[in-house]
Formats: sequence, structure tokens, C-alpha cells
Amino acid sequence: MPNLFTPFTLKGVTLRNRIVMSPMTMYRSVDGRMDDYHVSYLGARAAGGFGLIFPEQIAITPDGRTTVSCAGIYAESQLEGLERVCSVITSMGGTPAIQLGHTGRKGSLVTPWEGGHMLPPDHPKGWQTKAPSAIAYGGDMPYAPEELTVAEIHDLYDAYAQSAKWAVEVGFQWIEMHYAHGYLGAEFFSPLANQRTDQYGGSLENRARFHLEALDAVRAVIPERIPLTMRLGADDLNPEGTQFDDAVVAIGWMKEHGLDLADLSFGGNTDDMRENIFNTPRAFVERANRVKREVGIPVGASWNLGKPQNADDVVKQGLVDLVFLGRPALANPHWPVWAARELGYDNPFGLVPDDWGWWLRNFRGDQESMGFPAAPEAIAGAEAANVAPTEGWKVDEPDASENGAEEEELKVA
Repeated sequence: MPNLFTPFTLKGVTLRNRIVMSPMTMYRSVDGRMDDYHVSYLGARAAGGFGLIFPEQIAITPDGRTTVSCAGIYAESQLEGLERVCSVITSMGGTPAIQLGHTGRKGSLVTPWEGGHMLPPDHPKGWQTKAPSAIAYGGDMPYAPEELTVAEIHDLYDAYAQSAKWAVEVGFQWIEMHYAHGYLGAEFFSPLANQRTDQYGGSLENRARFHLEALDAVRAVIPERIPLTMRLGADDLNPEGTQFDDAVVAIGWMKEHGLDLADLSFGGNTDDMRENIFNTPRAFVERANRVKREVGIPVGASWNLGKPQNADDVVKQGLVDLVFLGRPALANPHWPVWAARELGYDNPFGLVPDDWGWWLRNFRGDQESMGFPAAPEAIAGAEAANVAPTEGWKVDEPDASENGAEEEELKVA
């Protein structure tokens, strides 16, 4: 039975486990370039045991960024930094992945700690945003985007394709399209943001056309061994926006256009959301599992899976194939090691590079002083702590009463 620490194969890529570091925008790029900062923090997560490591959403055009401090893959000058990121992730045993995106009407912002508000198009650090329709998001983003022409939409497909080719050249082994969180792909999909009257608006088929054609453009230029996945804003959680039933249908179409895995998240096209996913454990797992069952495609889910027992359980039950962690990955670069210790898996230090693992497995001192929370009493000091890095990875199943208690806890969550 799969668990959080079993390998996962998709196309020609095998991940060492089911734990994914989600793309997290860091606002540390200059002219879209990644530098030592990105190499160090992403390398640390790879060394800490994550199987698949994303940097942040990488913009396919300059106006596809959120701020002027966001990363891009639209100029050759940006490739060196991206190649360094791939190299350090690979050297530490992880798999480097890239999320290609465009922020649409949610661009031209200042950083969150500066207020996160939108800059007017004529501001030196702002620009005229583009979107499916000339409808402002509202609130702190009051400036209306320009409606994309059909020719401009086709230019975006070319930008996706060029970015994907460069991504493979610099070493990324996994490509994801960002169609969620109110960014351009999510905007095309939602009636809240897309009120076009041409072939890209109106019906579900038309609102999904951008997704399908962008997938076609990328799939045509990347090797077959490279997985092509997608983070989809599958539900706006608002009766006037994207509905999950429509998302299930559209993902079936995307599968026919080369999609290999769907990562389910929220639409983000309005602040008026009628369901509080942000405080709900396993918020999108049920939706992801429905896609897995009905479309027959591997799935991932994020949002509130940072508790190891929850993350492991959704994989063991076959509800999802991959667990995406954002803030937990930022909070703890060794989250996989911590989770393995918490869950009682053998040889948790086999997740880190051999030299680090040797020192940690042979810690001569008070276990609570190691720097990790103490392992559960049942496994503290177990012989498995000193096995070779490639051995182990079995779990001692709890007795029936413990199983029942855990199931009850998950039901409550």
C-alpha cells in the first residue's frame, strides 16, 4: 500500500516520495532572475527530503509577474539562475519542477509587506495588466485590465512554449501550468472574470479553450518523458464563479490534451468565498479524489495537510497521489524527516544526504537536544535509526484501538 514515503512514478520521472514543496513566491528576484538566495533555500528543502521541489510561479512574460521582484523565464539572462536551482535540487536527491504562469489582472502589485496593493499602469514599477475581460478584481486591485485580443492569446501560447523549452534545457524535470488563484488561467475559466463573447468566453467549452490550447503548445515542445501537470482553480466557492462540477468535466478534456496530473486548489477570482478552506484540514482532498475517481488521472492536493498524520493518511487511503505543502515547507526545511519520525517510519534520516544522515543517526547525546522534536517513545532509540541510508521505510502498524482513534480524529478534522 502506498504511503507518504513510497516512490511515485509519472511518465519518465520517479519521485523519491509523495511530498511536494508547493511554489511559494518569495519576491527576491531582480529582472526576473534567481540568485544565491533561491539556490540556498530550495537546496535546503531538497536536502531536507522533499521529493518534488518547485521554486515559485515563474512568469512567462514580464507582465505575467505579480511584482517587479518576481521570477521569470522570458529572457535568456534568467536561465543561469534557474539552472543553478535545478542543479542543487538534483544534487540533493530531489526532483526540480517549474510552475509556468501569468498573473493576468492580479499583476502590477507591490510586495505583501508593502501592502500588496496594485500600482497604476503609469507607475515606474507598475504596468497595464491584461486579462480575458476588462474587469477589475476590485478592492486593493482597482485598475481594470485590458482585454486580450485573440492574437495576444496566441502570443501567450508561444511564450508558454518557449518557456517550457528553456525549462527543460536548464534541467527542470516536471512542468506545471498555473491555472489557479485568480491568475490568468483561472480568469479564463471563471464567469466572474471572463465575460467574452468570442470563442474564449461563454460556454464551459469556450472558457476552457485557453487551458487546452496552452497545454497543446507546451506538450508539443517538451519530451514525452516530462510530466505535464496543472494547478487548477477548481472552485471559486461562489455561486456566480467557477463550479467544481464544471472543473471535473474540463479536467477530462485536459487529460485528452496531454495532462498527466491535476493539482486541485481554489479559483481565487473573488474575495467573496462562501466556504472557509483556509482553516479546514484537508480542504481540497475530497474534491481531488473525485477527480481521481471520475477522470482517472493522478491527483495532488494542498491546503492544511501539514500535520503528518493527515498527509500520510490521504495517501494511504488512495485519496490523492501527492501532497503539496507550502507554508509547512517554508517553516521547516526538514519537514519530511520530522514527519517520518512522528509517524514511526524506519530510517527517517535516510531522507537527508548520506553525510548529514550519518551524523544524525549516530547522535550521542540527549535525543531531545538533537534539534528535532523527540521521536515518539515507541521508536526512540530503535535499531532502525542506524540502518544504511537505503534500508528501511516500513512502518509499524498501530493496533486496532490506535487505528480507531486516528480515524475518529480525522473524521473530526
